[in-house]
Parts: sequence; C-alpha cells; structure tokens
Amino acid sequence: MAYIGNIPATSFEAVKKDRFTSLTGTSVTLSHAVSTVQDIVLWINAVKQDYTSYSVSGTALTVGGSLVSSDIVEVAYLGRTFQTVNPPDGSVGTSQLSSTSVTSAKLNNDIISGTTELASEPADTDEFLISDAGTLKRIDYSLIKGGGLTEADQWRLSANITSSGDITSNLERPDHSGFGYIGTGMSQSSGIFTFPSTGIYNVSVNLSTSGSGGTVRVFVYQTNNNSSYSIVAAAPSYAQDDQGGSTQVFVDVTDTSQVKIKFNASSIDGGEAIAGASNYNRTVFTFMKLGDT
Repeated sequence: MAYIGNIPATSFEAVKKDRFTSLTGTSVTLSHAVSTVQDIVLWINAVKQDYTSYSVSGTALTVGGSLVSSDIVEVAYLGRTFQTVNPPDGSVGTSQLSSTSVTSAKLNNDIISGTTELASEPADTDEFLISDAGTLKRIDYSLIKGGGLTEADQWRLSANITSSGDITSNLERPDHSGFGYIGTGMSQSSGIFTFPSTGIYNVSVNLSTSGSGGTVRVFVYQTNNNSSYSIVAAAPSYAQDDQGGSTQVFVDVTDTSQVKIKFNASSIDGGEAIAGASNYNRTVFTFMKLGDT
C-alpha cells in the first residue's frame, strides 16, 4: 500500500523484557537504559504498576515500595529500537555524523575509493572537510592550496632596437613551437605591461646586444599610480655581437590598475643595438608570480 516517508523495515523482533527475582529494597538495575517511565511497562507479582508510582534514570529503576525476595518484577521495554535498518541514500548529514548513531564503524572502507575521482585541480570554491580541534568544519580549496606557479609569462623583442627611449614596439610573446605560459599572462599596450592579478612578481630582463662597442642598458621602470614611473632595475651589456646582461626585480602588485611596468633602452648612440628576433629568443622579459601580496 502507499505510504509517506522511508520504506518500512521488513524484519521484526519481540518486545524486550526483563524478569527479576530475589530482589530487596526499592532499586532495580535494568538491562537497557531508558529515558522516561513511559518507555517501560512494570509488573510486580503480575500486577501492572501505574507509571506515577515508579521512576527511571538510565538503567536505574526505583519502585514505589520495598521489594522482598519472593517478589517477581517484570519489565517490558516499549521505547527501544528493535532492529537495525540501513539509512536511505542522502539521509545522513552533519548532525547524524556528529552523533553516536553513525560512527566510523558504520562507514565502509570504499567510502573514498568507491567515489568518483576528481581528475583535475580543485576549483577555489571546492570544499574539504577538516577537523578543527575535534570539530568537523568545511574549508575552501583557495584557503589551503599552495606551491606551484599560477602565473608565468615571457615576452621578447622581435627586432633590433638601435635608438634610446622607451620600448613601445616590436614586443611579442614567443610563438615558436613548444612555447607555453601559465595562467592569464601579461598584457601590454605601447610597451606598458599590465599584470593579470595582484601578487608578488619576479620581473627579469635577459639582454642580448650587437654592435662594435660601448655599454648599452635596459632599464626597468615601475609605476604605483599608473602615472609616474621610476627606475627599479637595470640590465647593462657591452655592445658586441651576442654579448648579454641581465637583471631582475620583485614587484609588489597591490592593484593591477595602478602598478605597471615598462622597459627603456639607454646609451645607444650609434653602432650599438639591443638584439631582437622574431623566430627565437634574444632579448627576453620574463614575469613570474611568486605568491600573494
């Protein structure tokens, strides 16, 4: 027939009973703990007792009069669960897990191995269960993940620079076979580089030169207000073919709209060049996010 709720259990069991003899006094120790007098029916010498005449506390039953050894005390348990029934799928929540009704002994060994595997890195909002000093709590993956780079990008000069000034053109991300970068990557407009997210970045310059002599430099300029720039690093090199120099600087990007980077070629006065190429790396600018700001 139709019903509302979970499927009823299909097994049955007789009512639990106790029978005591040779007792004296007013105290009886029950076989099963109960919480109220309505959970049991009490007979003394086959006479049912009114539940207002006795009291219970756990397994301690106190009768209304003093027993003698010839008395027969019988107890029927009405409030006990007589069988074990598997809970239906989805019925066990945190309140049940934190109670004594669902313990670790109830959990199968395959509760983890038998579950669908996550085959990629969790999303920041994916949640884990942790024990916080014995209290079960949930926590987002974004709060516990660590290690590994989330942003790493590289740009290069695609042609030689033969005059001093801000480097505003001939900038490209390498496109040779096998190149890759991590995360969103840097963006640039007329030589102004914008960071993809806040954090502490390592910005490095690997400078390659050509020419007949003289020292050339690439300066790294930084702004913290999207307006005024100042030098934060310099990469010098003696201008001979395939000579090189390098520099690097940590940049604390607290606001991606305000903190930006540009590069400047200096000391090029004729016969020298900062070397670039469109099919392989010569002068290269590398950006790596090391961690959060």
